[in-house]
Amino acid sequence: MKRPLFLTLLAGLLLSLTCPRANALELRLTAKALEHTLQAQLFTNIEGRYYMRGDPKSACFVYADQPHVSFVEDRVVVHVRTNSRLGTGMFGKCVGLGFTTQADVSFIPDAEGETIGFRDARIERFTGNKELDFLVVPFLSRKLPQQMKVNAADLLRQLLSTSLQSTGYAMKLTNLKIHSMQVQKDVLVVDMDGSLDVN
Repeated sequence: MKRPLFLTLLAGLLLSLTCPRANALELRLTAKALEHTLQAQLFTNIEGRYYMRGDPKSACFVYADQPHVSFVEDRVVVHVRTNSRLGTGMFGKCVGLGFTTQADVSFIPDAEGETIGFRDARIERFTGNKELDFLVVPFLSRKLPQQMKVNAADLLRQLLSTSLQSTGYAMKLTNLKIHSMQVQKDVLVVDMDGSLDVN
């Protein structure tokens, strides 16, 4: 599974982790960083879509695309566009109605040991179509926060696995604990402790 942006961001913390004076660090994530991670983990097909019903070859379908992440007060807000063709497939065509709508969900960032997570999903804007919302609401409230969740320690270990070849030093993450996550204006601030062994 691709997580390129978090790998890049967490790489910047390595220098702090090797510093003997302290193990406390602060990771500052922009909305764009979370948006990139969401696209890389969930909106992975060639058109950048996530299908809740059907697939690119289906006559009838429901999909979300164009995710946009922003911060409002203490919450992370995800906006998506939904496209659908609801009805019955006949002879390769969908007999029914098509909708293009918008939907928003927000979460509170939540530290879970080594994991950057999210909780308290709240639908901020429904699509306005009951049949469509029946599919979209579980996607927004369950699937999205699950796919935005990232184990920071696993990503650092993955990055460090090639440290000997790239730096000449064998580096190993011995522990990482996320203490808190908080939206501060235009960034998500993650406070954590960690340590590295360097050989």
